[in-house]
Amino acid sequence: MANSNDGGGGGSTDRLGELLVQEDLISPNQLETALAEQKVSGGRLSYHLSRLGYLEESELADILSRQYGVPSINLSEFTIDPEVIKLVPQDIAEKYKLIPISRADNSLIVAMVDPSNILAIDDIKFLTGYSVEAVVATEDSIMNSIEKYYDTTEANLEDIEDMFGEFEDDDIEVISAEEDVNYAELEQASEDAPVVKLVNLILTDAIKKGASDIHVEPYEKSFRVRYRIDGVLHKVMDPPRKLQNAITSRLKIMSELDIAERRLPQDGRIRLKTGKGKEMDFRVSCLPTVNGEKVVLRLLDKDNLQLDMTKLGFEEQPLKLFKDAIHKPFGMVLVTGPTGSGKTTTLYSALQELNQITENISTAEDPVEYTLKGINQVQMHDSIGLNFAAALRSFLRQDPDVVMVGEIRDFETAEIAVKAALTGHMVLSTLHTNDAPSTVTRLLNMGIEPFLVTASLQLIAAQRLVRKICDNCKEPIDISPQVLVDLGMNEEVAQSVKAMHGAGCAKCSKTGYKGRIALYEVMPIYEEIKEFVLNGASTAELKRESIRLGMKTMRQAGLSKLEEGMTTVDEIVRVTAAD
Repeated sequence: MANSNDGGGGGSTDRLGELLVQEDLISPNQLETALAEQKVSGGRLSYHLSRLGYLEESELADILSRQYGVPSINLSEFTIDPEVIKLVPQDIAEKYKLIPISRADNSLIVAMVDPSNILAIDDIKFLTGYSVEAVVATEDSIMNSIEKYYDTTEANLEDIEDMFGEFEDDDIEVISAEEDVNYAELEQASEDAPVVKLVNLILTDAIKKGASDIHVEPYEKSFRVRYRIDGVLHKVMDPPRKLQNAITSRLKIMSELDIAERRLPQDGRIRLKTGKGKEMDFRVSCLPTVNGEKVVLRLLDKDNLQLDMTKLGFEEQPLKLFKDAIHKPFGMVLVTGPTGSGKTTTLYSALQELNQITENISTAEDPVEYTLKGINQVQMHDSIGLNFAAALRSFLRQDPDVVMVGEIRDFETAEIAVKAALTGHMVLSTLHTNDAPSTVTRLLNMGIEPFLVTASLQLIAAQRLVRKICDNCKEPIDISPQVLVDLGMNEEVAQSVKAMHGAGCAKCSKTGYKGRIALYEVMPIYEEIKEFVLNGASTAELKRESIRLGMKTMRQAGLSKLEEGMTTVDEIVRVTAAD
């Protein structure tokens, strides 16, 4: 690829090679040999030149410095503060072949093999909240420094000990990885005080940090715990590998799962009451991997469930259209978007809006995430034949007014939902599509006839979640109006917009973001749209016509949030496609 690193033949690889030959640092034959090695093994040309002994470390650093136009550094002569090392996780350092070396004020100096790697620099900025100044160092010196400064065993165990007090290593018995594990002993190990304390710490710390998910992940030589906060995963600790089975078993016991079954996936639930009397549900999923069972816990905090539709992120006109659609006596309203985009919250808020003493509301969910008073919620069980289609059939014999189906996954469910919408019921459901117009195409591809789609469908709302700028460290930032125009903003508006960003503080863990808000693309099915569908229009044609009729796209919704100072250009680009 011909990018700005010296990675795979072409582009700057050729320039680096030519430069080295011109400087008489290597001969044309040596360059040819190194290029041949690179072709076979991959990697960077500079790495192969160094490995073959054609270039000294100092010579290579100087030439890379000239090539990239940044200072070079000899890491072997440099001592890095452990506090600086902690700013960048080891997996990121290894992925991008870089290492943080010092910080001053709001700047972090990072030694990189490829200082032109914008993606790596952006990731470090996001993770640390610091602006990044890159210097260049050789690949060998960076990898040696990573090995030297990142210690994933003793240091991490000390950190964990500090977190939950006295921890005697002898208290924990190593659990055999063989199939003939003594499950009585394993259960006993999972009840030992250090393991119980550690698991409790993980769960309560996740609640305190506002995490939406906890990932407990085993690897061949390591074991890590990550939290998903505002949609992004962050590593929080590396427990000792020897505690893997005991921690996993503790979580399975709390979830009332079978600790003896380690070959099949299992799902369960944990209900906790914190010291302040707050109740928290965790949805637990165990998945067997080659290195042991990975456990993912979804935190379901009913206290933080936002059911006020005006606070979800809807703008005034799209919200009016959405409310008008769900209040109609019959028809279908679909909410679309990828997993984790807030579709369930939007549907729950719609149900809450419709939840009156005069209405009979039934939902089919997989799983039921939150229980809502006054609504009949049914948990799906595919193993016994209770799927969305079967539940929907039963609902229609229960004299319903409003029906919510967790997801339309197949033709059978779609067909019954459409028929329900045509026979005097309001049907709410979700689909996995990228935008509102493509939802129509998806229903047609499932096998639903165009005339049934147009007769039943009232409105489609596509959505994505963007991170909100932290209110505690929000500050103005200079952005060229042309950048905003390129994103799709009106030129006149772009001149007057005062863009904001988060500088990074303790409240937002130096990320600059705290909390999330939804962007909505709301597409009512007007008569003009129905004609387009019946005439076999493409997704692009449906989108153009919807925009002509006043639909605000996801990108435009994001730009509105940017104008209001709620989010950043980076977030809008991350979650929305160009119109």
